[in-house]
Amino acid sequence: MIAQKKISCRIKSLNRKDRKGKELKKPGALGVLSGSENKKSRYMLVYETLKRAFDSLRLQDKPVIAHASLKSFGQIDGGAQSLLRAVLDSVGALMMPTFTYKTMITPSVGPPNNGITYGAEMDLNSQAEAFTPSMPCDKLMGIVPETLRNLPHAKRTSHPIQSFAGIRAEKLLATQTIQNHLAPIAALAEADGWVLLLGVDHTVNTSIHYAEKLAGRKQFLRWALIPNRIVECPGFPGDSAGFNAIASELVNDTRAIQIGNTVVQAVSLRVLFVKVIRILKENPLALLCERDDCERCNAVRESVLG
Repeated sequence: MIAQKKISCRIKSLNRKDRKGKELKKPGALGVLSGSENKKSRYMLVYETLKRAFDSLRLQDKPVIAHASLKSFGQIDGGAQSLLRAVLDSVGALMMPTFTYKTMITPSVGPPNNGITYGAEMDLNSQAEAFTPSMPCDKLMGIVPETLRNLPHAKRTSHPIQSFAGIRAEKLLATQTIQNHLAPIAALAEADGWVLLLGVDHTVNTSIHYAEKLAGRKQFLRWALIPNRIVECPGFPGDSAGFNAIASELVNDTRAIQIGNTVVQAVSLRVLFVKVIRILKENPLALLCERDDCERCNAVRESVLG
Protein backbone atom coordinates (compact mmCIF):
# COMPACT_ATOMS: atom_id res chain seq x y z
CA MET A 1 0.00 0.00 0.00
CA ILE A 2 1.27 3.48 -0.84
CA ALA A 3 2.11 5.54 2.22
CA GLN A 4 -0.22 8.53 2.43
CA LYS A 5 0.95 11.84 3.84
CA LYS A 6 -1.39 13.33 6.41
CA ILE A 7 -1.84 17.06 6.72
CA SER A 8 -4.40 19.24 8.47
CA CYS A 9 -7.17 20.86 6.48
CA ARG A 10 -10.19 23.11 6.62
CA ILE A 11 -13.67 22.08 5.53
CA LYS A 12 -16.70 24.18 4.87
CA SER A 13 -19.85 23.43 6.83
CA LEU A 14 -23.26 23.28 5.24
CA ASN A 15 -24.88 23.54 8.66
CA ARG A 16 -26.32 27.03 9.13
CA LYS A 17 -25.64 26.99 12.86
CA ASP A 18 -21.93 26.64 12.16
CA ARG A 19 -22.02 29.66 9.87
CA LYS A 20 -22.80 31.82 12.93
CA GLY A 21 -19.28 31.36 14.15
CA LYS A 22 -19.44 28.22 16.25
CA GLU A 23 -16.11 26.43 15.98
CA LEU A 24 -16.26 23.10 14.21
CA LYS A 25 -14.68 20.01 15.64
CA LYS A 26 -11.27 19.38 14.18
CA PRO A 27 -11.61 17.01 11.20
CA GLY A 28 -9.52 13.94 10.65
CA ALA A 29 -6.52 13.82 8.36
CA LEU A 30 -7.12 15.83 5.22
CA GLY A 31 -10.79 16.26 5.95
CA VAL A 32 -11.72 12.60 6.33
CA LEU A 33 -15.18 12.67 7.85
CA SER A 34 -16.98 10.25 10.10
CA GLY A 35 -19.54 7.90 8.61
CA SER A 36 -22.45 9.89 9.97
CA GLU A 37 -21.03 13.13 8.59
CA ASN A 38 -20.54 11.57 5.17
CA LYS A 39 -24.10 10.27 5.12
CA LYS A 40 -25.48 13.69 5.89
CA SER A 41 -23.07 15.41 3.44
CA ARG A 42 -22.69 18.19 6.02
CA TYR A 43 -19.23 19.25 4.91
CA MET A 44 -17.51 20.19 1.70
CA LEU A 45 -13.90 20.72 0.77
CA VAL A 46 -12.75 24.28 0.11
CA TYR A 47 -10.04 25.76 -2.09
CA GLU A 48 -7.64 26.34 0.81
CA THR A 49 -7.78 22.68 1.81
CA LEU A 50 -7.10 21.53 -1.73
CA LYS A 51 -4.30 24.05 -2.26
CA ARG A 52 -2.52 23.07 0.95
CA ALA A 53 -2.80 19.39 0.06
CA PHE A 54 -1.50 19.85 -3.48
CA ASP A 55 1.34 22.05 -2.21
CA SER A 56 2.48 19.16 -0.03
CA LEU A 57 3.21 17.16 -3.20
CA ARG A 58 6.05 19.62 -3.97
CA LEU A 59 5.20 20.10 -7.66
CA GLN A 60 5.22 23.90 -7.69
CA ASP A 61 7.79 24.14 -10.49
CA LYS A 62 6.79 20.97 -12.35
CA PRO A 63 4.57 20.60 -15.41
CA VAL A 64 1.97 17.88 -14.88
CA ILE A 65 -0.55 15.85 -16.80
CA ALA A 66 -3.59 15.24 -14.63
CA HIS A 67 -6.45 12.77 -14.64
CA ALA A 68 -9.35 13.42 -12.30
CA SER A 69 -12.62 12.20 -10.87
CA LEU A 70 -14.48 15.12 -9.32
CA LYS A 71 -17.03 12.78 -7.76
CA SER A 72 -14.34 10.93 -5.81
CA PHE A 73 -13.63 14.05 -3.71
CA GLY A 74 -17.17 14.32 -2.40
CA GLN A 75 -18.44 17.91 -2.26
CA ILE A 76 -16.10 20.73 -3.25
CA ASP A 77 -17.09 24.36 -2.78
CA GLY A 78 -16.92 25.69 -6.34
CA GLY A 79 -16.79 22.25 -7.95
CA ALA A 80 -14.40 21.50 -10.81
CA GLN A 81 -13.31 25.14 -11.12
CA SER A 82 -12.09 25.23 -7.52
CA LEU A 83 -10.31 21.91 -7.97
CA LEU A 84 -8.54 23.19 -11.09
CA ARG A 85 -7.68 26.50 -9.46
CA ALA A 86 -6.03 24.67 -6.58
CA VAL A 87 -4.07 22.44 -8.96
CA LEU A 88 -3.00 25.35 -11.18
CA ASP A 89 -1.83 27.31 -8.14
CA SER A 90 0.28 24.33 -7.03
CA VAL A 91 2.06 23.25 -10.24
CA GLY A 92 4.17 24.82 -12.98
CA ALA A 93 1.88 23.87 -15.88
CA LEU A 94 -1.20 21.70 -16.32
CA MET A 95 -2.27 19.45 -19.19
CA MET A 96 -5.21 17.04 -19.42
CA PRO A 97 -6.56 14.70 -22.13
CA THR A 98 -9.67 16.02 -23.89
CA PHE A 99 -10.36 13.04 -26.13
CA THR A 100 -13.29 12.96 -28.57
CA TYR A 101 -14.25 9.42 -29.54
CA LYS A 102 -17.44 10.46 -31.36
CA THR A 103 -15.31 11.53 -34.32
CA MET A 104 -14.19 7.96 -34.98
CA ILE A 105 -15.07 6.10 -38.16
CA THR A 106 -14.94 2.31 -38.64
CA PRO A 107 -14.15 1.28 -42.24
CA SER A 108 -15.37 -1.90 -43.89
CA VAL A 109 -11.80 -3.06 -44.61
CA GLY A 110 -8.36 -2.22 -43.28
CA PRO A 111 -4.97 -3.60 -42.20
CA PRO A 112 -4.93 -6.98 -40.45
CA ASN A 113 -4.41 -7.55 -36.71
CA ASN A 114 -5.56 -4.01 -36.00
CA GLY A 115 -7.61 -4.66 -32.87
CA ILE A 116 -10.90 -3.90 -34.58
CA THR A 117 -13.73 -5.73 -36.37
CA TYR A 118 -14.14 -3.98 -39.69
CA GLY A 119 -17.70 -3.17 -40.65
CA ALA A 120 -19.01 -4.02 -37.17
CA GLU A 121 -20.03 -0.45 -36.32
CA MET A 122 -20.99 0.85 -39.74
CA ASP A 123 -24.32 2.08 -38.38
CA LEU A 124 -22.46 4.34 -35.95
CA ASN A 125 -20.49 5.99 -38.76
CA SER A 126 -23.53 8.02 -39.71
CA GLN A 127 -23.59 9.42 -36.17
CA ALA A 128 -19.94 10.46 -36.17
CA GLU A 129 -19.26 14.19 -35.82
CA ALA A 130 -16.45 16.13 -37.46
CA PHE A 131 -13.87 17.35 -34.98
CA THR A 132 -13.62 21.06 -34.25
CA PRO A 133 -11.53 22.76 -31.54
CA SER A 134 -14.71 23.65 -29.69
CA MET A 135 -16.02 20.06 -29.55
CA PRO A 136 -16.64 18.99 -25.95
CA CYS A 137 -14.46 16.15 -24.76
CA ASP A 138 -16.02 12.73 -24.34
CA LYS A 139 -18.19 12.32 -21.26
CA LEU A 140 -16.05 9.36 -20.24
CA MET A 141 -13.25 11.87 -19.57
CA GLY A 142 -15.27 13.50 -16.79
CA ILE A 143 -16.19 17.10 -16.05
CA VAL A 144 -12.73 18.28 -14.96
CA PRO A 145 -10.94 18.24 -18.36
CA GLU A 146 -14.01 19.77 -19.99
CA THR A 147 -13.94 22.54 -17.40
CA LEU A 148 -10.22 23.06 -18.07
CA ARG A 149 -10.87 23.25 -21.83
CA ASN A 150 -13.34 26.08 -21.24
CA LEU A 151 -11.13 28.20 -18.99
CA PRO A 152 -10.19 31.56 -20.56
CA HIS A 153 -6.44 30.90 -20.89
CA ALA A 154 -6.63 27.24 -21.88
CA LYS A 155 -5.18 26.02 -25.17
CA ARG A 156 -6.16 22.83 -26.96
CA THR A 157 -4.50 20.69 -29.61
CA SER A 158 -6.28 19.72 -32.81
CA HIS A 159 -5.95 15.93 -32.93
CA PRO A 160 -9.41 14.70 -33.99
CA ILE A 161 -9.49 11.81 -31.49
CA GLN A 162 -6.84 12.38 -28.82
CA SER A 163 -6.42 16.08 -28.17
CA PHE A 164 -5.01 17.67 -25.01
CA ALA A 165 -5.85 20.94 -23.31
CA GLY A 166 -3.67 22.89 -20.93
CA ILE A 167 -2.69 26.12 -19.24
CA ARG A 168 0.90 27.38 -19.23
CA ALA A 169 1.62 24.33 -21.42
CA GLU A 170 1.72 25.89 -24.89
CA LYS A 171 5.16 24.52 -25.82
CA LEU A 172 4.17 21.02 -24.73
CA LEU A 173 0.89 21.08 -26.64
CA ALA A 174 2.56 22.42 -29.78
CA THR A 175 4.53 19.19 -30.21
CA GLN A 176 1.45 17.11 -31.10
CA THR A 177 0.87 15.98 -34.67
CA ILE A 178 -1.67 13.60 -36.12
CA GLN A 179 1.18 11.11 -36.63
CA ASN A 180 2.39 11.46 -33.03
CA HIS A 181 -0.50 12.26 -30.73
CA LEU A 182 1.50 11.36 -27.60
CA ALA A 183 4.29 13.87 -28.32
CA PRO A 184 3.07 16.27 -25.58
CA ILE A 185 3.67 13.52 -23.02
CA ALA A 186 7.18 12.99 -24.37
CA ALA A 187 7.82 16.73 -24.11
CA LEU A 188 6.39 16.73 -20.60
CA ALA A 189 8.79 14.00 -19.52
CA GLU A 190 11.74 15.89 -21.01
CA ALA A 191 10.69 18.88 -18.89
CA ASP A 192 10.79 16.71 -15.73
CA GLY A 193 7.01 16.43 -15.74
CA TRP A 194 4.81 14.37 -13.45
CA VAL A 195 1.49 12.58 -13.74
CA LEU A 196 -1.12 13.58 -11.18
CA LEU A 197 -3.93 11.11 -10.42
CA LEU A 198 -6.76 12.95 -8.69
CA GLY A 199 -9.02 10.28 -7.25
CA VAL A 200 -8.35 7.84 -10.08
CA ASP A 201 -5.93 4.96 -10.61
CA HIS A 202 -3.49 3.99 -13.35
CA THR A 203 -6.21 2.55 -15.60
CA VAL A 204 -6.71 6.13 -16.86
CA ASN A 205 -3.01 7.00 -16.91
CA THR A 206 -2.49 7.97 -20.56
CA SER A 207 1.25 8.36 -20.05
CA ILE A 208 1.61 4.58 -19.73
CA HIS A 209 0.58 4.36 -23.38
CA TYR A 210 3.62 6.40 -24.33
CA ALA A 211 5.84 4.09 -22.26
CA GLU A 212 4.28 1.13 -24.11
CA LYS A 213 5.23 2.79 -27.39
CA LEU A 214 8.81 3.30 -26.18
CA ALA A 215 8.94 -0.39 -25.24
CA GLY A 216 7.89 -1.37 -28.77
CA ARG A 217 4.37 -2.55 -27.99
CA LYS A 218 2.02 -2.81 -30.94
CA GLN A 219 0.10 0.34 -31.87
CA PHE A 220 -3.06 0.59 -33.96
CA LEU A 221 -4.53 2.59 -36.82
CA ARG A 222 -7.81 4.43 -36.43
CA TRP A 223 -9.83 6.86 -38.55
CA ALA A 224 -11.56 10.10 -37.66
CA LEU A 225 -13.90 12.58 -39.26
CA ILE A 226 -12.82 16.18 -39.73
CA PRO A 227 -14.64 18.80 -41.81
CA ASN A 228 -14.92 17.54 -45.42
CA ARG A 229 -12.89 14.33 -45.06
CA ILE A 230 -11.77 11.30 -43.08
CA VAL A 231 -8.17 11.13 -41.84
CA GLU A 232 -5.97 8.27 -40.67
CA CYS A 233 -4.79 8.46 -37.06
CA PRO A 234 -1.79 6.15 -36.54
CA GLY A 235 -0.32 5.20 -33.19
CA PHE A 236 -3.66 4.55 -31.50
CA PRO A 237 -2.89 2.80 -28.19
CA GLY A 238 -4.14 -0.43 -26.72
CA ASP A 239 -6.56 -1.00 -23.85
CA SER A 240 -5.68 0.41 -20.41
CA ALA A 241 -7.83 -1.78 -18.16
CA GLY A 242 -4.78 -3.75 -16.98
CA PHE A 243 -2.59 -0.75 -16.18
CA ASN A 244 -3.17 -0.75 -12.43
CA ALA A 245 -0.82 -3.72 -12.19
CA ILE A 246 1.99 -1.15 -12.37
CA ALA A 247 0.99 0.34 -9.00
CA SER A 248 2.94 -2.19 -6.93
CA GLU A 249 6.10 -1.31 -8.87
CA LEU A 250 5.70 2.38 -8.07
CA VAL A 251 5.09 2.24 -4.32
CA ASN A 252 8.44 3.80 -3.41
CA ASP A 253 8.21 6.37 -6.20
CA THR A 254 4.70 7.68 -5.53
CA ARG A 255 3.83 10.75 -3.54
CA ALA A 256 0.37 10.14 -2.13
CA ILE A 257 -2.01 12.13 0.04
CA GLN A 258 -5.60 11.68 1.11
CA ILE A 259 -8.06 14.52 0.59
CA GLY A 260 -11.58 14.05 1.83
CA ASN A 261 -12.68 10.65 0.63
CA THR A 262 -10.11 10.19 -2.08
CA VAL A 263 -6.41 9.57 -2.67
CA VAL A 264 -4.21 11.77 -4.87
CA GLN A 265 -1.04 10.28 -6.34
CA ALA A 266 1.89 11.89 -8.14
CA VAL A 267 4.57 10.02 -10.08
CA SER A 268 7.51 11.31 -12.10
CA LEU A 269 7.04 10.50 -15.78
CA ARG A 270 10.69 9.60 -16.15
CA VAL A 271 10.41 7.06 -13.35
CA LEU A 272 7.12 5.75 -14.72
CA PHE A 273 8.61 5.18 -18.18
CA VAL A 274 11.63 3.34 -16.79
CA LYS A 275 9.42 1.02 -14.75
CA VAL A 276 6.94 0.30 -17.54
CA ILE A 277 9.65 -0.33 -20.13
CA ARG A 278 11.50 -2.69 -17.79
CA ILE A 279 8.34 -4.65 -17.03
CA LEU A 280 7.39 -4.97 -20.70
CA LYS A 281 10.90 -6.05 -21.67
CA GLU A 282 10.74 -8.77 -19.02
CA ASN A 283 7.19 -9.79 -19.91
CA PRO A 284 5.78 -8.47 -23.22
CA LEU A 285 2.28 -9.50 -22.12
CA ALA A 286 2.33 -7.47 -18.90
CA LEU A 287 -0.31 -4.76 -18.28
CA LEU A 288 -2.81 -6.32 -20.70
CA CYS A 289 -6.40 -6.73 -19.58
CA GLU A 290 -7.93 -10.13 -18.88
CA ARG A 291 -11.06 -9.81 -21.01
CA ASP A 292 -11.37 -12.54 -23.61
CA ASP A 293 -13.21 -10.18 -25.98
CA CYS A 294 -10.72 -7.29 -25.85
CA GLU A 295 -9.67 -6.98 -29.49
CA ARG A 296 -6.69 -4.72 -28.87
CA CYS A 297 -5.17 -6.81 -26.08
CA ASN A 298 -5.73 -9.94 -28.14
CA ALA A 299 -4.00 -8.26 -31.09
CA VAL A 300 -1.02 -7.44 -28.86
CA ARG A 301 -0.86 -11.06 -27.70
CA GLU A 302 -0.93 -12.25 -31.30
CA SER A 303 1.87 -9.87 -32.24
CA VAL A 304 3.97 -11.28 -29.38
CA LEU A 305 3.10 -14.98 -29.54
CA GLY A 306 2.51 -15.25 -33.29
